[in-house]
Amino acid sequence: MVEVGLAFVCALVAWSATAALTARCYRSPQLSMWAWVASVVGVTVALSAAFPGALLGFSAATFRIFQIGVALLGPVLIAWGAVEYAVRSARARFGTRLVVTTLTIVPLVVFSLDRLRGSFTSGYPAFGDHYDILPRFGAGLVHAFVAIALAACAIVVARRMRDAPRTSRHELMVLGLVAAAALLEILVARFGMGVLGQIAVVGALGCMWAAFMQATNPPQERRSRRSGGRRARGGHGADPETDFDEPDDEEDDVRRKRRRAAEYDDYDAYDEAPAPGGGAARMSSVITIYTLSEGRADLFDECADDIVREVGRYEPDTLLFACHTVPSAPSQRIVYAIYRDELAYNEHQQQPHVLEFGRRSAPAVAATNVIELAVSGAAATETLAGMLLPR
Repeated sequence: MVEVGLAFVCALVAWSATAALTARCYRSPQLSMWAWVASVVGVTVALSAAFPGALLGFSAATFRIFQIGVALLGPVLIAWGAVEYAVRSARARFGTRLVVTTLTIVPLVVFSLDRLRGSFTSGYPAFGDHYDILPRFGAGLVHAFVAIALAACAIVVARRMRDAPRTSRHELMVLGLVAAAALLEILVARFGMGVLGQIAVVGALGCMWAAFMQATNPPQERRSRRSGGRRARGGHGADPETDFDEPDDEEDDVRRKRRRAAEYDDYDAYDEAPAPGGGAARMSSVITIYTLSEGRADLFDECADDIVREVGRYEPDTLLFACHTVPSAPSQRIVYAIYRDELAYNEHQQQPHVLEFGRRSAPAVAATNVIELAVSGAAATETLAGMLLPR
């Protein structure tokens, strides 16, 4: 009776977690999150089949449903979501989708139709006790893919550690949680584990819940105000005055050029006054036209709100950064930006929040058109800044 009650509680908890994660994913839709939600749904259906199995004894139907959810759909969709979450290469993500499609459909047919052997009990059945060689080979292939995909994602994120340490550590934690969930599911599928198997599956759902919550709340990189939003390279104990006044060998080229240009400007200020309109002639402007995928406008608008806020906070040399909707074309967004000079534009392109915007908004963008402009003249009222930036 303990196993029956525990199986019922596990199924109830799983459906509650699935409903909550689905609602949260609907508010913040991303392909990686939907993949993880689908993984949780697969495991939840498996736990639902395990309840009558624990009550009346497993049958061929409940055994197949349980193994399809725990041994196949749960792990493979976790790996797919991890690739969509961590990898920025469009080609790598597309290739992974093809592999996931193959490793889902073919084993699904084999697991559903292959002949079973042995008798069933009320305990969680092990995969190898009832499936023959072909299903076991398919499961091994799927589990090997899951391990390789998760390891590759961890390596990709670790390589970004130098440029964005806080974000990379956060992503590694998320990947660790989903990897723990996949490992627990594979262990239960292969060994059954009795009552411990029920607890392990609930633990896997807990790991997925924690990973989901962390993934939807990414951290912001620490930035130094004097360095124009770029984080100090000396770590937590670095002296900001030293970091600013004495560039080291790791300083990026754009920052070095800007400092040298500023030094020359200080000397030139004593020699002659700037020509009328000279400041405007050095400014750089960019118009970016985004064509959005159907049904993904909310995702893009959320990403746009975040980057507008970050640019206003950390980029003093970005003079104007505005995102426009087009009433006559609801699937288009236009971003208009004015930079103090070309170096400011190059600096903008290297900011962590700009890279994060590109990664998060990629699923929502069908096409992009970039138009670079040179400001030859401009007029603005004194209240323009207050109207655009009420803060």
